[in-house]
Amino acid sequence: MPWPAKNAGLGIAAMSYIAVDYLRHLSPTWHSRLQPVLWSLLALAAVVRVPSYRHWSAEFRSAIPFVASMLFMLSALLFEALSVRSVTAVLGLDWHRNTPPLPDTGQWFLLALNEKLPSPIVEILRARIIGLHHFLMLFMMLAFSVLFDSVKAPGLGLGARYMFTMAVGRLLRAITFASTILPSARPWCAGSRFRVPAYPHPWAQKYYVPYAKDHDAISRVINLDTAYVDIGKPVSDYQPDWGSMSFLIDFLRPTVSEGPSWYSLLKKAGGGCNDLLYSGHMLVAVLTAMAWTEAYGGFSSALVWLLLMHSAQREIRERHHYTVDCIVAIYVGILLWKMTGFIWSREAKSSNRSLTKLETIQSRLIQASKDSDIDKVRELLKEIELISEESKDSTGIKHARLFRSATIFFALTIVVLAFTLTSDG
Repeated sequence: MPWPAKNAGLGIAAMSYIAVDYLRHLSPTWHSRLQPVLWSLLALAAVVRVPSYRHWSAEFRSAIPFVASMLFMLSALLFEALSVRSVTAVLGLDWHRNTPPLPDTGQWFLLALNEKLPSPIVEILRARIIGLHHFLMLFMMLAFSVLFDSVKAPGLGLGARYMFTMAVGRLLRAITFASTILPSARPWCAGSRFRVPAYPHPWAQKYYVPYAKDHDAISRVINLDTAYVDIGKPVSDYQPDWGSMSFLIDFLRPTVSEGPSWYSLLKKAGGGCNDLLYSGHMLVAVLTAMAWTEAYGGFSSALVWLLLMHSAQREIRERHHYTVDCIVAIYVGILLWKMTGFIWSREAKSSNRSLTKLETIQSRLIQASKDSDIDKVRELLKEIELISEESKDSTGIKHARLFRSATIFFALTIVVLAFTLTSDG
């Protein structure tokens, strides 16, 4: 981890954002006053730095990987949304209401600490200091800090790595929680968020329900290795007309009251209940912390990790997740981030042809200066000038201006929409 950071401005801005946003709980009046001022200052500072930014050619080369990573992430999120609905619907609401949560020693430990620690410390642990949208915004601030040379360019390369790693993590998470359905730590969750049939899917009626509780039935199905119980004709589900998407009916199990569209059904989900192992919130937090540590470092990165641990214990304390969900998310996020350094890395790479030529000339220029060979120095300086002109010509000044304007406009628009059209970013 780079220590200390190149400058403290980004860390101060990030912690100011967290502090001002927490004022919504302490003083809503001051929060409504200070938050627009802070956002305006940050946006203005970014826009002012755009004309003097020197790495647009590097940003241009990272544009295609960035767009590809974004599309990959959106596809992964769609698959995850389908999986969240499926694991909720397959067993029916009666199972969710009646199945007790799993024993969780982490939850017991936090309850024990409530009895041992001073009440002010317990209140700090319970405080909603940071949430999912905070970690997303911290990464946005990190990516934009390339304009101030706080982070190594290109910012789009850092964004591409973040989204690609996120997409891989979300796919692995969906495959994991869909493989074995865990009972929610909040038994009322499914009934309050989803409108699915109360009874199980025909597959669950045949392969799970007859062998769920009876010890003899479980032993016999193990020995026979076949579903021996004849359940008769299973209860059938509502079958809407979804056209080419009708194959999703068996996975999503819609009801009459949810409308005719599969897409509108998914939009109503608002988060899952049994998508537990591992925690998606903690995956986002870990990737933000890893990006912050590698790209920026310094004391503020330690604070980001501290906020991550606070968020983890709150996830467990409020029973959004089991302890194992948060632990697995932490080490999976760390390992995934370490594996995707080929997309963007703080370490300098000589992948650019012009940069490779400059590095080759550098050693010759140093030797010529030591030998006091003025003619050789002039010759090498001309070569450097030619390389610089080639680099400028290859990008094109007009295209570069258009690209940087579109990039900044797109990024700022996404940030504004995220915080105005959604409840939590």
